[in-house]
Amino acid sequence: MTIDLAEQLGLHLDRLLENCRRSVEDLTADELNHQPSERAHSIGFDIWHVVRTVDNIVFFVFDRQKPVWLTGGFDERFGLPRVAQGTGMTDEEARALRFPEPSAFVGYIDAVRAASVERVRSMSDDELAEVTKVNPWGDRSKAEHILQVLIAHGNGHIGRCSLARALLGKDDLGI
Repeated sequence: MTIDLAEQLGLHLDRLLENCRRSVEDLTADELNHQPSERAHSIGFDIWHVVRTVDNIVFFVFDRQKPVWLTGGFDERFGLPRVAQGTGMTDEEARALRFPEPSAFVGYIDAVRAASVERVRSMSDDELAEVTKVNPWGDRSKAEHILQVLIAHGNGHIGRCSLARALLGKDDLGI
């Protein structure tokens, strides 16, 4: 049996982005922006960071195209940073961000999900083997960046969101 690497990466990226959607779709704006302690970030921040990271790496870093964030005008609609995605932000910067109504936020998640999963599934083995630099993680194959930076790192944030949801009295995503 052979396994199609691009298909598997696409499958797991799709699951990650589905969990991003599930993390926010039934929240109020107050719940999305709730910060449970003086050191904790909101669910909105964690999900924005994950989705923006997927969007930036798949489109800008890999293909040198504008990410969905810019082509869809989400930065302007949401009043959030044009370029930043959360990486390297101080706690104060992250905590100062306010995220839109969850229904609007879901629109961005869905747009990134549709575009990025299809793009990853279309990658050839040679393309997945190409070494690309992603700051601050360095030089790795595209496949390794997708596995580590997008899927593994992203799922860590989903775990945080699952706990934060439970603390709000919501379904904990069952993960």
